[in-house]
Amino acid sequence: MRLRRFGTLITAVALATALSACGSSSSNGGGGGSTGGAPSIAIVSKGFQHQFWQAVKSGAEQAGRDLKVKVTFEGPETEAMVDKQIDMLSAALAKNPKAIGFAALDSKAAIPLLKKAQAAKIPVVAFDSGVDSDIPVTTATTDNKAAAALAADKMAELIGKAGEVAVVVHDQTSRTGIDRRDGFLDRMKSTYPKIKVVSVQYGGGDHLKSTEITKSILQAYPKLKGMFGANEGSAIGVVNGAREMKRKIVIIGYDSGKQQKDAIRSGVMAGAITQNPVGIGYKTVEAAVKALKGEQLPKVIDTGFYWYDKSNIGDPKIAAVLYD
Repeated sequence: MRLRRFGTLITAVALATALSACGSSSSNGGGGGSTGGAPSIAIVSKGFQHQFWQAVKSGAEQAGRDLKVKVTFEGPETEAMVDKQIDMLSAALAKNPKAIGFAALDSKAAIPLLKKAQAAKIPVVAFDSGVDSDIPVTTATTDNKAAAALAADKMAELIGKAGEVAVVVHDQTSRTGIDRRDGFLDRMKSTYPKIKVVSVQYGGGDHLKSTEITKSILQAYPKLKGMFGANEGSAIGVVNGAREMKRKIVIIGYDSGKQQKDAIRSGVMAGAITQNPVGIGYKTVEAAVKALKGEQLPKVIDTGFYWYDKSNIGDPKIAAVLYD
């Protein structure tokens, strides 16, 4: 077994169990009481309902309690709703928070609003997805290119370093979508000349759309050996599409969630890359607090990733960064 670790592991805390149709929540630092004049940090996420974002939210709220700040957390219902996310960011800025945490669905669309935050001297901490700007004081994120390259290495190993593979990505506008796609493709091109990536499709992170995309790819390429799903919704769509088409291929996913974990335990999915979502949320709030104190921050805060499969899914180090 080959295990690669980057960054410091943050122990996972219990995930929130109640999801709303239009996701938003707030948490007071310092326990259940009122924060009084505690600084407010507004977190605007790429989504809310996926369990990944609930794990990020739990980390952010834990940091709020530890660091005695008020944290609000919201995101659109789906990761295709760029306009709604921009509206949420605008509304958050109108409340004049002390700092903003932002995970961009479109790495360029939010720049005008981020310039407003900069003009108002509101520090912006990017998380998960970076922004094509130097406005954020730091970015708390996984090294998505390196993580996807590891997924490519695992795929190559499992298909005998030869054959056709395909990729289903959540989008081509966010930094995570771009980096995971390019990390996988670049590694295949540079290292595995006998592997051909025959199709790259985008399913918006929606498992139903990704299922239909997968079925279409499998129909078009009867000799396909493997598929990489670049986030939770994409990976579940690949699993479901292969199951519906009764095709046995090597499937590699990204992130966690009950369905992916079950697919790995059953052998339907070979394995996946897991991030540290609780750590991403925690480090975002922690960085915002440091920025408010005038502390210097690195350009990127690497929150780490792991490969997990049937052989190590029960390892305590892995279990700490998985979620249901």
